[in-house]
Amino acid sequence: MSRIAAALVLVGALATASAQAHIASNGFLNLDVHGRSLTGSLELAVRDVELAIGVDANGDGKVTWGELRSSQPRLAAYVLQHLRFRSKGQDCALRFGSSQVDARVDGNYAWLPLTALCASSVRELDIRYDVLDDSDPSHRGLLKLTAGTNVQTAVLGGSNPWLTFAVDGSSRWRAAAQYLQAGVWHIWSGIDHLLFLLSLLLPAVLLRRNGRWEPVSRGRPALVSIVKVVTAFTIAHSITLSLAALNVLHLPSRLTESVIAASIVIAALNNVFPVVTETRARIAFAFGLLHGFGFASVLVDMGLPSGARLLSLVAFNCGIEVGQLAVVLAVMPLAYALRGQLVYQRGVVPWGSAAIATLALVWFIQRAFLPL
Repeated sequence: MSRIAAALVLVGALATASAQAHIASNGFLNLDVHGRSLTGSLELAVRDVELAIGVDANGDGKVTWGELRSSQPRLAAYVLQHLRFRSKGQDCALRFGSSQVDARVDGNYAWLPLTALCASSVRELDIRYDVLDDSDPSHRGLLKLTAGTNVQTAVLGGSNPWLTFAVDGSSRWRAAAQYLQAGVWHIWSGIDHLLFLLSLLLPAVLLRRNGRWEPVSRGRPALVSIVKVVTAFTIAHSITLSLAALNVLHLPSRLTESVIAASIVIAALNNVFPVVTETRARIAFAFGLLHGFGFASVLVDMGLPSGARLLSLVAFNCGIEVGQLAVVLAVMPLAYALRGQLVYQRGVVPWGSAAIATLALVWFIQRAFLPL
């Protein structure tokens, strides 16, 4: 692949991310096991319900409570086709109650209470979750499974829709593995966090001289810059993620998500109109503290198992770092290879950053000023 072609690939990736990026499509499945019965709820974003079954009856682009309520039988029928519980090889009879609306920071969710009756006392539970598989393959279900004092979590969906859970007990290390997976998925699906980090890393292979971007002559300065930014971001969000997950400190989710969007705008515009060039790690640390609260939002929803709280917290944070490192290793070698090309210096960095800033500005307006 030529350098020009590689540059076009990188520009295209940024443009695609900017055009298609959205808040992660997640469903929230909470289950409590009591003998042979399951009780709990499934929450799906209203935008996902519209995507799945089309509830906007008048086509005005808005889903009202009346439209959502009238579509409940269709929604229940849809979920019954894409969510199954099985114990000892036999399906559990699943029923839904009356839906309600739950407001989250990224919009309204349809909240469906559910009950399921299995043939015998549940010791091992198989769950199949393929909601939105046909319309949004990136969708995942975040499971919280409670049996007495035992709490398990998992990311449902994807290439392996069936997962099996030992209800009568889960080892500390199995819980850690589940939280590690959840952390990886959260950073990969949290496109806003990645765009913030990429906005800070794109200029890492360049130097600012005489009002122009110039390529670094050697790999060491670029590597040092990348390590400083990633380390500062990691330390900062690890601090606030831990504080929030352990119920030591909380911030309103609307404030947190709005400031996260604003941080992306600032980091991206700094590449278009450079002000901070050599100390981007300070930006990464300062705003990384707020991003930590954003990471914690999903962890708080999932909860931490009482017997392995610290281990699960560390595993979740490690999952975030693994997912983050994978993205950095995928993008930055290509950026380094292209650093001497004008298409990178005058195309990818300024115009890619401008696209990111525009998208983040839309997010900021939505999160800060529009009703949920």
